[in-house]
Amino acid sequence: QISVTVAGLAGSEPVKCSRGVVVCPDSSLKDAVDNAPFDVIVLPGGLGGARNLAASSEVGLLLQEQEKAGRLVAAICAAPTALLAHNVGIGKSLTSYPIFKEKLQEKYFYKEDNVVVDDNLVTSRGPATAFDFALAIADILLGAGTSKPVAKALLKV
Repeated sequence: QISVTVAGLAGSEPVKCSRGVVVCPDSSLKDAVDNAPFDVIVLPGGLGGARNLAASSEVGLLLQEQEKAGRLVAAICAAPTALLAHNVGIGKSLTSYPIFKEKLQEKYFYKEDNVVVDDNLVTSRGPATAFDFALAIADILLGAGTSKPVAKALLKV
């Protein structure tokens, strides 16, 4: 029920993540932007990736447009620091990987919950909370409780 496009910052070539996982983007970010708007933009975690997202003016513009239109923005682990870099969601409640708390609490209401939803902003802490993060996004997109069959299949319920 949810269509996902994985976009690569530097094109559509495979990307090796911080823990050695290889992700194969469906398209470049530049090409994906041609299909905007999106119901949700999700920023993945990982320190290196978050730094790259924070440094990308293209990501910044996309996030700012998404926020301005009231559409969903989501970030997990280190990725909320990219939101800060692009002034997205300022003043809202969020969470992140714990080492970023001090940096983020200057402009956000920091919470230590596994998943924090504040209006159109969804954030989560890290790898162990990724399923809860994904299920929360699904419930927002498809309606409360919609993710229950998926959660059950994942043994989360």
